Amino acid sequence: MRTAALGAVLALVLVPLAGAVSALPAAAAGKPSVSLSRSEAGTGGSVTVTGSGWRPGALLMMLICGRSVPSRGVIGGTNSCANADGRAVTTDAKGGFGKKLPVAEPPVPCPCVVHVATVTGEKAEADAIFMVAGHSVEPLPKEEGGGRLSVLTDTRLDGSSGLLTWFGSPPSRTLVFTVGNVGTAPVTNPVFQVGTSHGVFAPQWEEQQWRGTVAPGRKARIDLPVELSAGAHGDYTISLKYGGKVLAEQPWGVGRPWGVTVFWILLCVVVPAAVFRAGMAVVDRVRPRRSTGRAGRHRGLRLGELTLRLPKAGPAPRTPVDASVPPVPALPWFTPDNDPGTATNGQLSAPHENGPTTQTRKGHT
Repeated sequence: MRTAALGAVLALVLVPLAGAVSALPAAAAGKPSVSLSRSEAGTGGSVTVTGSGWRPGALLMMLICGRSVPSRGVIGGTNSCANADGRAVTTDAKGGFGKKLPVAEPPVPCPCVVHVATVTGEKAEADAIFMVAGHSVEPLPKEEGGGRLSVLTDTRLDGSSGLLTWFGSPPSRTLVFTVGNVGTAPVTNPVFQVGTSHGVFAPQWEEQQWRGTVAPGRKARIDLPVELSAGAHGDYTISLKYGGKVLAEQPWGVGRPWGVTVFWILLCVVVPAAVFRAGMAVVDRVRPRRSTGRAGRHRGLRLGELTLRLPKAGPAPRTPVDASVPPVPALPWFTPDNDPGTATNGQLSAPHENGPTTQTRKGHT
């Protein structure tokens, strides 16, 4: 009985696990799908879009596009869609969603589809046939016979930024991907369109021709140069288009050119400092010098005064009495010979010290 009970417990545990394991490949093999609540509606109405099989937590964009069928995709890319009336939606934990989409006329004639595609992460998209009531309908453009290229691998950007890019030089990379010819005729010198978009703005397309031939059933590696404008920084998206259909998108985060910022900071610091120093040098040259003491007075004398104060040749030797008496500066209109204060014996013509009328600092003696 114990063996039978143990077998029953093992059966209860293993059977649910086996069912879960078998369900995993089926879920992984599921492709994103889209269904509509109605197949036709007029402008001003709305249609409920329901999806399943998407990546959990993925951000999706829903658009009504013209000149499109699910078998050929959106011809002309998002330029064929009513981009202004699109809606964004995020999938739940099971990869499903449901949201209303307002009906708007696309810029090109129908046949139309509701186009749902991922905004970030791994690229995935799905289309559902939809008719905009009252909108013009025209036949789709004919497919080019012969060769048809398809992207086989994920795109990548090769290359790195150099020192000049740090100072505002245009960032450049090489868009690398592999294409295969799924048609019946060779494709010679295909012309691709490479678009660059910044943020939410529409891409700017540029045609680039690849030189070579891709035979039917063969593949080839394609390298296309990509270059942004000088000083570009931020989040960019590089798109690849061929035959009017967007084949791949590659995000590109461009760093800020900090060298330009450092240059302007240094310029704002160095130039005012240089101007200040030059101004102080000019002020130091122009402002008058202050006289300090005896040396300052002699510095301030003019050339004519210095000439008048020069003694004549051959001055008489000074006596001990003269050494004790401080020299008297000569006035400009007197010379040492006719100075009225000079006596024959070299003394000044002042009153005699022992005279009765001599006055000192203490009074009369």
